[in-house]
Amino acid sequence: LRLVEAVRRGFAAHGFISGTVEFVDVALAPFTYVTPALSKTGENAAFYSDFYRPAGISRIETGAMTFGLRDGQPFYHFHALWTEPDGTTHGGHVIPEETVVAEAATVTALGIDGALFEGNPDPEINFKIFGPVPAPETGVEAPLRVVAMRLKPNQDFCGALESYCAGHNIARARIRGGVGSTIGVQFTDGREVSNFATEVYIRHGYIGRGAGGLPEAFIDIGVVDYTGAVTRGVLKRGDNPVLMTFELALEVLA
Repeated sequence: LRLVEAVRRGFAAHGFISGTVEFVDVALAPFTYVTPALSKTGENAAFYSDFYRPAGISRIETGAMTFGLRDGQPFYHFHALWTEPDGTTHGGHVIPEETVVAEAATVTALGIDGALFEGNPDPEINFKIFGPVPAPETGVEAPLRVVAMRLKPNQDFCGALESYCAGHNIARARIRGGVGSTIGVQFTDGREVSNFATEVYIRHGYIGRGAGGLPEAFIDIGVVDYTGAVTRGVLKRGDNPVLMTFELALEVLA
C-alpha cells in the first residue's frame, strides 16, 4: 500500500480520520523525499529540494507524522531520518504520493476526536499548511485529553508550549507526533545547526514541572538542514524559534 493509504486504514479501523503517528524501523520502497532548500524566487522564507528517489528499500530510523485532510483527501506531513540501501543516513520530508510500505510494520498513533488537522493556505508563509480545525465528534470512546496544536513562525518552540501549559493549568503533558521547522537549532549540549532552513521532528517530548513549579519542556529532536546534514539532540529552551510551522498533539497527563 501507499503509506498514506496504510495510515488512513489504521486510523479508520478505530473510527478516526486525523491524528499523529510515531515511526520506528519502518521499511519504504518505492520512496520519494525532499530536503529543505533556499527559496529560488523569494516568495517563501525557504523551500524544498528536487525529489530524491533512492533505489531499493530505505528504512526509517525514527520519524513523526501529522495525518489529516488536504483538499478533502487523506494527506500527511511526515519528517524522519532513515538509512538508504547504500548504508548512508539521510533525512527530510516524505512525499505522500510516491511512497509505499515495503514490509509489514507496527507504528504508534494517536487519533484525535472533535478536531482534525487540515491543510489550508497560509499567506504569512505562502504555503498550504496543516493546522487543527474543529470537527464533529465521532462518538469514539476517547479516554485521553488531547490538544491539537500548530505553532506559527518566530515564537520560541519550547517557550510557546510552556506558556500554553501554564495558561491552561497543565502540569504534565506528553508530546505526540511533532513535525515542523525551526530557524536553525540550538542544542542543550552547545552544538548548533547554523543553517536557518531545517526539517525537524520530535523523537521524544514532554512537559513537566521545572524551577518554581512552572512548566518546563524537554524536546529531543531529529533534524536535517539544507546542506543535508543530519543531527539529533535536545533543544535548548528559549533559543529555537519556529521557522514555518510546527504541528503536534499534547496528551495531558496532569
